[in-house]
Amino acid sequence: MLTDLQCRKAAAREKPYKLTDANGLYLYVTPAGAKSWRFKYRFGARPDSKPGQVERKLVLGTYPEVTLLEAREARDAARKLLREGIDPGVRRRQQRAAASVTAQVTFESIARELHQIRARSLDARYSQQIMERLERHVFPDLGTLPITEITAPLVLEVVRAVEETGAIEMAHRVRSHISDVFVHAIATGRGMMDPAAIISKALVARSPKLRPAQTKIEAARSALVAVESAPVYWGTLLASRLLALTAARPGVVQLAERGEFEQLDTSNPIWRIPAAKMKLTRKQKRDLAYEFVIPLSTHAAAVVKLALELSGSTYLFPGYSDPRKPISNSTISRRYRDAGLTGRHVPHGWRASFSTIMNEQAALDDRLTDREIIDMMLAHIPGGVEVVYNRSLYMGRRRDIGQSWGDMLMKGMPAPADLVMRGARIRKR
Repeated sequence: MLTDLQCRKAAAREKPYKLTDANGLYLYVTPAGAKSWRFKYRFGARPDSKPGQVERKLVLGTYPEVTLLEAREARDAARKLLREGIDPGVRRRQQRAAASVTAQVTFESIARELHQIRARSLDARYSQQIMERLERHVFPDLGTLPITEITAPLVLEVVRAVEETGAIEMAHRVRSHISDVFVHAIATGRGMMDPAAIISKALVARSPKLRPAQTKIEAARSALVAVESAPVYWGTLLASRLLALTAARPGVVQLAERGEFEQLDTSNPIWRIPAAKMKLTRKQKRDLAYEFVIPLSTHAAAVVKLALELSGSTYLFPGYSDPRKPISNSTISRRYRDAGLTGRHVPHGWRASFSTIMNEQAALDDRLTDREIIDMMLAHIPGGVEVVYNRSLYMGRRRDIGQSWGDMLMKGMPAPADLVMRGARIRKR
């Protein structure tokens, strides 16, 4: 049997040679001085029908990276496979092939495959939001990793980074999206566990409270001042202002298109939002009766008209770097966090601000019927198409309420053009 000293002193010769150990193991030395461990064995019937088995060789690794002791252990493992009727050379090729496949089955490839499948049934806007969250928060760290090599600590690190920005709800959503990818991998035979499910209780708990919102007009106005105080992209500022003035859902403002706005130069400007963009069932989204018309106040109309001049795109608020796309759904939220409004007011909070403040005003004015109208203005549909049709019956009062809200909120605020000229970044067309 060989010793390690013999292996180390084995010098190159003119021709390759072997240093035999035992039970088929030997050290193969080339004329260049390279040394490798090899195992000689016999397996399978001879193809020429003669008695005996075919002699085969299995490379176990190079010396000294693989030590003499490790080579003997590898040989013994191969001999064990032979006793079980398994060709160790074939087993080695199978393992390498499996490892190659595993390396190609990355988290991002599985996630995009799942996205294509679910896009057939999910709302297009929601499906887009999921992919944007994965691209922003997950793919940079986990995208290229094999799905089977991602552990719970790695997932927790990614989700913690979202938590640290103060976006607790978003952190939980990202964890859920990651979990969906692992479940899909398991279901299709390419994954074994869901580490995202394991970390769920390690996250900061969701707040049971409603989305933060200022419910006094002075505080609401101060929140808007804070948002508009920095020289940022004009699309962000005007989208935020339109959001505040209309109390529409942030996603609807983000995806607003120039063709949705009508009669802007009249006393009755409107925003006609297609049913497909509203928060409805899939069936309702296909029903034209569910399109939502917002009567624009003079303040809101001024915002829209300026945005149309600056846009140069199909979208009212195009992306800063790519005008072919709308601004990201996280752009406005990020501006609110940068303005120091975390935990105090969020973009979606304008709906609560509008509802609370205008309902209190209705009570002071003894206009109890305004409560139902205000609810309609928030696009709440308690049930039945009748409510949808009734919106048009109250259009006059809805316009009055919207104008009153705009007058209160815009008191002392700069006009849209002044807001942009004050230092907002304008994308070059």
